[in-house]
Parts: sequence; C-alpha cells; structure tokens
Amino acid sequence: MDNRNEIRDFLASRRAKITPQQAGLAPGVRRRVPGLRREEVAVLAGVSTDWYTRLEKGHIGGVSEDVLNAVARALQLDHAERAHLFDLARAAGTRPRPRRLAQKVRPGLQRMLDAMTDAPAIIRNGRMDLLAANRLGRAMYWPAFQQHSGTDQPPNIARFQFLDPAGAGFYPQWDTAADITVALLRTEAGRDPYNSDLTRLIGELSTRSDDFRTRWARHDVRLHHAGTKTFHHPAVGDLTLDYESMDLHADPGLNLTAYTAAPDTPSHDALRLLASWAATLDAGSDGDTASCLPHESHRQEQ
Repeated sequence: MDNRNEIRDFLASRRAKITPQQAGLAPGVRRRVPGLRREEVAVLAGVSTDWYTRLEKGHIGGVSEDVLNAVARALQLDHAERAHLFDLARAAGTRPRPRRLAQKVRPGLQRMLDAMTDAPAIIRNGRMDLLAANRLGRAMYWPAFQQHSGTDQPPNIARFQFLDPAGAGFYPQWDTAADITVALLRTEAGRDPYNSDLTRLIGELSTRSDDFRTRWARHDVRLHHAGTKTFHHPAVGDLTLDYESMDLHADPGLNLTAYTAAPDTPSHDALRLLASWAATLDAGSDGDTASCLPHESHRQEQ
C-alpha cells in the first residue's frame, strides 16, 4: 500500500469528521468541504497552512512527536487513531521492511491454551488468521474451521465474515462485528504497510466484497482489548460473551483472546453445552462433523 496515500486519506477522513463547532470555531458560510478546512486544522495545531497541507499530502517522515501530537489534538484523535498516525509516520521514515506475520504458534503457547478448559480461547495474527485454539475455542469457531478442513491454510476471520455465507449467521450483530474486523485490519496495515500477505488479503476482500470495500474506505482504526461480543453458534444457539484480548509480547504480531460468560446466564449454560458438544465433536472427528450438531429442539430444551 502507498504510505503517502494512506496518510493523505487518513488525515482527510479525520478532518471531515469534525465540525467547526466541535473545534470551537465559528461555522462560517459557503463551506465546500465537510468538517474542517486545512487552514483551520493548521491554526488549531499551531503550524502554517502550507506546512499542514504538505503533511496531509503524505510528507510526514521525520516530523517531530510534538508536531504529530499537536495535529492529533487538533483533529481530536482518540487513542487508536493517534497510535495509527504515529505508525504511519514511522513507516514513512524508514525503508520498507515488512514484518512477517506468524503462521504457527510455539508449543508452549498451545499448552497454555489447552490448560484453559473453561473458556474458549484463540490466538490470531494481525491478518486475522486463526492460528491456534483450545478445545472450546475450536468448538466455538467451528463454522470457520470447517471451511478450512483438509487445507494447509488457517481459517481467516475476515474472509469468513465477508466471503462465507455462514459468516452472516454466526455474527447476529454483523455490521458491528464487520466494522471491528476492518478497523483491526486497517490498524495492522498502518503498523506494517509493506506486508505482501496482508496486502493480498485486503485486495481480495476489496475486490470480492462491497461491504468490506465501503468500510475500508472509512479509514477507521481500533485497539481491541476488552468488551462484549455476540455469536450464534449452530450447535448451542446464542452466546453473549465478555472477551479479554492481549498482545503476546514474546511473540510479536500474535494476539490471545479469551471469552467468558457471566454466571447464571443463558450464555453460561450455553458454554457448558458447548463443552459437551466439543467432546462429542472430538469423538466423531473421523466422521461427518455435521452429524454431531444437536437438533434445534434439543437446544431449546437445554
């Protein structure tokens, strides 16, 4: 991806989101652009209009942290957006050195996952490849793993969401889940803009999915650490789960996410049913896994 274009489009998209009133400026008349003008951002950041215009055209390499922070304040960037701006500046100031996205996890990490018996847990890379899971995690993401059975490629959450028909049913709040996935990919692209594997995935999704292409053009970014997600699992029904997500600093580029359900809730009961189903799935792994799915009436009785 062209780093200068990324900088230009990101700054322009953030500028378009702020009204003069939000910035403490008079609204004025005959505004031909949404949000703030370049000269208004320059005033708020304490730099010349020519300098800010040059910055928005992508000439950001070597710019000081103080100036970047001033621009971030002027554009009212949140923590994720500020980090993304610094990532873009860092990439602009160095020679292209793509960071290789991990495709496997260390045996020790897999043992750690396997020791987590009561919570679904997964490890992914920045490209959203599902690289490892414990038994509950694999059972929870079974629809995604199913599509890659018999292949050497790991399941990819973004590809599953946007290109697989089963993705729409797995995420009841599909629009929100899709927004998050695209924002995470955009964040990773800012950290590693010259990674060919990541670029190929983004190109594939942009070509094959209008929903992805529309979201990608928004330039939204996100840091993903904790929150709540909803799923609709084909075996146990609806799940509302809290998640904790953390980067694995000993394995740069990898992220561990674990899911839990609040006690005495339908989702807590559904997780216990998922554990039972996972055992059934393991027992029938040499046969047709679809036959392990409980009937809808059985799920309702649970």
